[in-house]
Amino acid sequence: MKSINLIISVLGLAALISCSQPENTPNETNKDMKAENQVIENIMTRRSIRKYKDGPVARETMDKILECGINAPSGMNRQSWEIRVIDNPETAAKFKEAMVNANKDVKPEMVEGCFRGAPTLVFIANDPSYDFSPIDCGLLSENIMLSAWSLGVGSVCLGSPIRFLAKSPEATQMLGFSEGYTPIICIGLGYPDESPEAKPRDKAKIKYLP
Repeated sequence: MKSINLIISVLGLAALISCSQPENTPNETNKDMKAENQVIENIMTRRSIRKYKDGPVARETMDKILECGINAPSGMNRQSWEIRVIDNPETAAKFKEAMVNANKDVKPEMVEGCFRGAPTLVFIANDPSYDFSPIDCGLLSENIMLSAWSLGVGSVCLGSPIRFLAKSPEATQMLGFSEGYTPIICIGLGYPDESPEAKPRDKAKIKYLP
């Protein structure tokens, strides 16, 4: 009998606690909404930056950005990417020189210009043996650019350096990707020295099926 009374008392106390602490208080709901708005604002305000202030992004900041990057989803969690970062000006100069030497059909300023003056360069390589690897690398790249923007760091997705790399085995070797991995994306990062306006987006490309 005492056991039954004890169980009833415990259940009553649990019910009282449950009633006095609702699952979602107004303050918690507001916090959730605010967090959602911050994410949306970050997405909607990010721009491709092509003019940067001097100096690379701090390593501590880059560590956080890259950690966000590799937390992107990937097919079967294969994480079919590799990342190499160049933020040392001397290393960057040697790297660009190797690209210029290998691409005799282009002017040196074209190679330099393809990086848009970004002081920190992130090269991403994919695993061609996995057909969804380019998608994995795209998701990784978006995470990098959005997390960077949330920390006040601008970014630009670059394709020309990858084209130049294709003709520059010396520069490619400097990146040190594992055998079989192929450079697919370059992201320039740095502190913005411009505030470009948003370019129009075509909402007509979105359609709901009936």
